[in-house]
Order: sequence, then C-alpha cells, then structure tokens
Amino acid sequence: MAELVLSALLPVLFDKLASTALKRVARNNGTDAEIKKWQRSLIQIHGVLADASRKEVTSTPVKRWLNDLQHLAYDIDDVLDGWLTEAMQHESTHESEGISDKVRKLLPTCCTNFSRNSSMHDKLDSITAKLKDLVEEKAALGLSVTEDSKPRNNNNNNNRRFQSSVVDPSSIVGRQAQKEALLQQLLLLGDAPCDQKFSIVPIVGMGGVGKTTLARLLYDDQQVKDHFELKAWVCVSDEFDSFHISKEIFQSMANKEVSDFNRLQEALRDHVRDKKILLVLDDIWSENYADWETLVRPFYTCAPGSRIILTTRKDQLLKQLVYNPQNKQLHSLSDDDALSLFARHALGVNNFDSHLSLKPYAEGIVKKCGGLPLALIALGRLLRAKKDEVDHWKEVSNSEMWRL
Repeated sequence: MAELVLSALLPVLFDKLASTALKRVARNNGTDAEIKKWQRSLIQIHGVLADASRKEVTSTPVKRWLNDLQHLAYDIDDVLDGWLTEAMQHESTHESEGISDKVRKLLPTCCTNFSRNSSMHDKLDSITAKLKDLVEEKAALGLSVTEDSKPRNNNNNNNRRFQSSVVDPSSIVGRQAQKEALLQQLLLLGDAPCDQKFSIVPIVGMGGVGKTTLARLLYDDQQVKDHFELKAWVCVSDEFDSFHISKEIFQSMANKEVSDFNRLQEALRDHVRDKKILLVLDDIWSENYADWETLVRPFYTCAPGSRIILTTRKDQLLKQLVYNPQNKQLHSLSDDDALSLFARHALGVNNFDSHLSLKPYAEGIVKKCGGLPLALIALGRLLRAKKDEVDHWKEVSNSEMWRL
C-alpha cells in the first residue's frame, strides 16, 4: 500500500532535489553534501520499489520497510519545503530593502547564509542516518532493481519544462464553469492597469489541483484562437530566466531566434506592436518583481486587450501586481467530478456503475484525496491493474497513510 504513495511522492522529491533554487540554498547553508547523499540513497531505494510492492503482500518486514520509507519521505519533503520557503522570504526581504547583489557579495557569509541551528542539524543527521539504514536494510530483505522501477537519470526540472499547451478536452472533468469564467476575462476588454496594454489572468492553486490543465483548455479554445493575433506558451518552473523565457516567446510568436538579450527585447517589442497577444506563463515560482518587469517590458507596444495567463501556487508576485490571490484560487474538484475522473483512470469508464463492489472504496479514496486531480489520476492508474481485486481497493481506502 505504501508503495502507491511513494511512487507518487519520490518523483516530487527528485524534482525538488534537482531544482536550482534548492541547490542554491544547500550551498548557502552548507548542506549540499547531505543533499547529494539523500539523492543517491533515494535513487537506490526508488529502484527496488516495484519489487518491494510485490513482496510486501507476504513479507511483514518488507511492509514495515515501506512504511518507514513513507514516513521518512514526508519528513524530507517538509525539510525541503521549509528551505525553499525560507529562500523565497530571504529573496523578498533583500529586494524590499534594496540590497543589490554587489553589496550582498561584500557582506560576510555569516550574514547571508540561511540558518542551520542545532535542531535543524539534528534533523538532517537523523534523516541521513535513517536513509542509510533503509538502503542497507533493502539488501538484507533481498529487494532488487526491476526494469519498471528504474528512475530515468536525467534532469527532472528540464522534464517539467517539456510541458506543452496540447490537451485532449474530452479527457478533462469538472472544469467547465471555471473555464467559462476565465474566458470572459480573456475575451472582454477591461481590467488592464491604466498604464499597460495587457492585463494578467491568474490561475492560483496548490500543486496538483489542475492549474496547467485549465490553462491548456483556455489556450486551445477556438474563441481564444480567433481573438488573439499572436500566442505563446512557456513553462517557467522554478528558475525565472528572463532571457530564456523571452527567447521562447519570440520563437513561438515570430518563428525566429535572437541570441543577444537587448536585440531580443527590441525584436519582441517590434513584433508585438499593435497586435493583440496572449501569453501563458505556466508554473511561476519566482516572487521577484524586478524579474517580472524585465520580462514584460517589450509588451508596452501590444494592442489593448492583450492578456497574460499566469499559473502559480505562490501568491506574493500577484500581490505586488495588485491582484487579490484569494479571488483567483482554483479549488479542488467536487466529489462527483472527482469520482468520475478517478473512474476514468482506474477503470477506463466514467463511473462505477459496472463495478458496484468497488464504488464504496472508490468514494473513500476520492474523499481522502481531497478532490486533487493529480492524486486521483496517480492512484487511479496504479489501481487499474487491480480492478478485480476488491480486497486491495479496501486496503487502499482504509490505509493508515491517510492519517499522516
């Protein structure tokens, strides 16, 4: 059972461990060696998950090993989230105080490093020791690497950037009302600040709630295609690189490349002049207002009514742009829509009418997933191979993992 959760959680940890922001934090607080140890250990552990899943059915020690790993994975996730949050707070503080990079380099490292108190030191040592024990124990339990659980040895953050605007609308459940509301914002004049030709259409929500999916539906809508003269889609992710993003925008809109940043911004300014544009910036993490200003500077020449769709789980940048994130939050699916989405991925149908014995357990799983599409899809796919095993569905629904 724990293998279901770990199969979804470990890739998230790999993404965070490989992120530029976390590497920067690790260098600053002197934990980069430990982060590398964690990464190596988790890669070894990830390789035996499929074997552990098969053996936990008959082996209590393997089942205990998986449960210990699950608890530790949550601990690691908490630590990484804490560091990333602290890094963003530090960045925001430095920006508000007007401390330039040049001045910051003159400060002693003790004044700019992130804190690593004795409590945090003990926490890191504990995680490192537990990971080491789990790696050693997997060998004693006879767990081996199988082909279907080998992690791909590439940059997970780059994989995130390979997200595109392509979508199959028929595969989406329960977002029609939100789509219609956002279409109104895209297609009607108004809402732009008086000093700008474009306005922001934010989609804000927690990870896995479906922000990118909703943005795809909007981008692919025929009314949107007819309304805007130029369109571009860029997946930004954790590193806000104005040059890289601008290159992707210009290449998408003009089908050309420019290697110099100044010439690129000039070319982008001239290309969008008097044209109504739609730009999607997917998965924004940066809260640095100066980065934002640099990126959108060429768009002062675009036609009124232009729009920028911005998907993010962070609300600090939106507040600086004078938008109220609370009014733009994308919420989880309703119970009915969530059950339908889960059925599609677990059974390949829209409901549980032909699998009534599974329905009570499916409803329990859906409720515990909190209506998050990403969680429903992940669990649905994992249970698809076991749609004839009622006891397994019952075990998942009643598992203690939901109490964590």
